[in-house]
Order: sequence, then C-alpha cells, then structure tokens
Amino acid sequence: MLPICPGRGNGGKMKTNRWKNHPSGILAIAVASIVLLLCSRPLWAQNLGWEGETGVFVTPLAYTAGAEGKIAEPVIGFHFLDAGPVIGQFYEASITVGLGKRFEVGYTSDMHAQGGNAELSPLWQNGFNIFHGKAVLIPENYKKQAWMPAISVGFMARTQVHNVGGAIMNQDTANGDVYLVGTKTITQTKPIPIVLSAGVRGTDAELWGMAGNAPNWQAKGFGAMAFVFKAPKASQIILGFELSQQPLHPQYLPTANIPTTLVYVVRFVPTPKQKLNVDFGIAQVAGQISPGVNLQARSQVGVQVSYGF
Repeated sequence: MLPICPGRGNGGKMKTNRWKNHPSGILAIAVASIVLLLCSRPLWAQNLGWEGETGVFVTPLAYTAGAEGKIAEPVIGFHFLDAGPVIGQFYEASITVGLGKRFEVGYTSDMHAQGGNAELSPLWQNGFNIFHGKAVLIPENYKKQAWMPAISVGFMARTQVHNVGGAIMNQDTANGDVYLVGTKTITQTKPIPIVLSAGVRGTDAELWGMAGNAPNWQAKGFGAMAFVFKAPKASQIILGFELSQQPLHPQYLPTANIPTTLVYVVRFVPTPKQKLNVDFGIAQVAGQISPGVNLQARSQVGVQVSYGF
C-alpha cells in the first residue's frame, strides 16, 4: 500500500522523500520536520497518492499537481491494493486538478472486492467517496533560501463509509483528515537526489477509511524518504519507504490494535517528456490485531499509475 513519490517541479531539480519514526509519535514527527529544513528543491509533482493527492503511496507531499502559469492541470490515477484474503481488494480511480502552482483539488472513488473469510470479511463492504484539497503555504526555497522546504496544508473528506464500525452498526459514516506537511528535495547529494517529507494529521479515520472510523479525532504523524536514481534514456527509478501512524483502535473494537502502516516502494518514471509514474509497493497493514483475530494483511502488494495532461 505504500509507495514513494516524485513530482514535477522547476529548475530541472528533483525531489525525494524522507520520513521519521513511529510509536514515539508526534515527537518523532517533529524531529523529522526539523531535519526537513536542511535541503534543496523539487522536480516531480505529477504522482497521485492513494487518495488522489500529490504524494507517495499513502502519505501526502507538500507539492501540488499544478505548474507555474497554468490555471488548471488535470492528473488522473488508478490505484490497487490487495489487502489479503480477509479484507479483500481495494481499487481506486482519481482525478486531481492543479490550480496554478499553489493549489490542488480532487476526487477519488474507492471500490472494494470482499474477501473470503465468512466471519470477518463482511466488516468490509461497499466502497466510498474521497474529496481532497491542498494549498502551499510556503514554496520550496522561499526567498532563495536553499534549506527551505515546501510547507502545505490539506484535507481529506470521506463519505458513505460502510467499513468495520459502519458495518457493525449497519449505517454509512463519514470521516476525514486535516494535515500539515513539509517536503524537501535535496539535490546536493548528486548524483542521487534525496526526497524527505514529514507531517502531522488530525484524523477520525482508521486506515484512511478502509477500516472505518476511529473513536475520536487524534493527532498522528507520517513521513517518507526516497532516493532518486537515473536510468537509461532519461528515465528514473525511485526507491523509498513511508510510515504513517494509525489510531490504535477502530470504532466499536476497543481490543483491536492497529499498528503503524509501513510501505516500501519502487517508482518508475519512464520519460521526463510524459507526466507518467508507475508505483509498486509492499505494505505492512495489519496482522494479529487481537487474540485469535488475524487480518492477514502484513505484506500486501499495491500498484499505482498516474498520468498528467
């Protein structure tokens, strides 16, 4: 479920993502955010993450899908996650529009194929809707400061969520995120640029709505790190990983413990002439969440494709 992200930027420079740790929580995220402030600039903002925002696989970047001087620049994406025999498979189709260089808005439709476990699989039912938006507060290298990361705020709003808690109560629910993220591309590490990203989100969703709602709003950290390698014919290969803390318990399941999500990712950018990215990821989602309950989703395969017009 978790790949790492590039994006198109300016000045022929590149981005790579980096991230910080986990149960130490918000403190670890704050440290990661400080580390972010030591680098240079982006080059690739046309990859859509899991929910349609410009990002890695499941974590957003501070970059947007837009470009300087462009009123609107659409990007489309398709995402697939095999969450295992219990949870089932998720398919998502996204469209995101960049508004100038500072804003993006978009919509993602989540679709779901149910797993085959008679007892647990009915907790994952229909797909749901995801609306998102992002605004750049501080552009990268602001006022020619090479250490300055891009810093953005954004939101996710999910509707018609009928997973886990919604299935238990037999009703549609809604949840969302608001987040602050900083991203920096370090180009001084030539010939291998490094992308670092870290942020914090307020959320009442469990696993981005795929496991329904959390019991309440909580602050959770996330981050990513990636290395950009040159490949034949001006193509690029990006190797990275990302982490995202989750609310510990899903709604109505106080004994179920959801771990931090880890994703290891390979991204392939075939040519700089086309705004095309292909991601392959291995996600560690959730295994033994309580005594006798194993969701069998600790090493799951995900694929994403994004194309910008």
